Amino acid sequence: MDETVECTSCPCAAREKDTRSGRRLELFTLGWNVTEAALSITAGVFAGSIALVGFGADSVIESLSSLVLLWRLQSHEADESRERLALRLVGACFLILAAYVAFDAAHSLFRRELPDASFIGIGLAVVSLIIMPVLAGAKRRVAARLDSAALAADSRQTDLCAYLSAILLGGLALNAAFGWWWADPVAALIMVPIILREGTQALRGKICDDCH
Repeated sequence: MDETVECTSCPCAAREKDTRSGRRLELFTLGWNVTEAALSITAGVFAGSIALVGFGADSVIESLSSLVLLWRLQSHEADESRERLALRLVGACFLILAAYVAFDAAHSLFRRELPDASFIGIGLAVVSLIIMPVLAGAKRRVAARLDSAALAADSRQTDLCAYLSAILLGGLALNAAFGWWWADPVAALIMVPIILREGTQALRGKICDDCH
């Protein structure tokens, strides 16, 4: 009986519990981002909104990151090589995303393409803006207990999603309220340096400590 009590309170048991918590957070993130990507890209295509499509593409990238983290968290043991690999893969994906958003936004500005108002996109951005900061904070707490660079980096991506939600909301709302067609691609362009910075840091195997 005493041995059982000792086992449940030992550091390895606490780490296993935190690892399970990390997996639950990543499963929630994966489910939310898959839904968010489907709704954002569909609404963006119908509305002709580059910022909304870019937001959905970011959700796809975050879904891939969650899959990597779920693979990493299958084991509660520290594994620096896996964490660095995850950081670099996500960093490369973010650079691709930044290039896509920059090209399409610049093309939209040059062509003076007018997006339709997307109230689905506005609602999605509002919900994301509420959920993402809470989820990011929970991930950071678990990452600190596990001393996991990969999970900490993933929490930065969740913070980034909240920032992009705010930028997206501003662009869509201005277009819906005032018909400012340029607000949408400009909002998309504002996303680019944020995505580039995060991707560059991840490729270097570092975490952007001041991105939240």
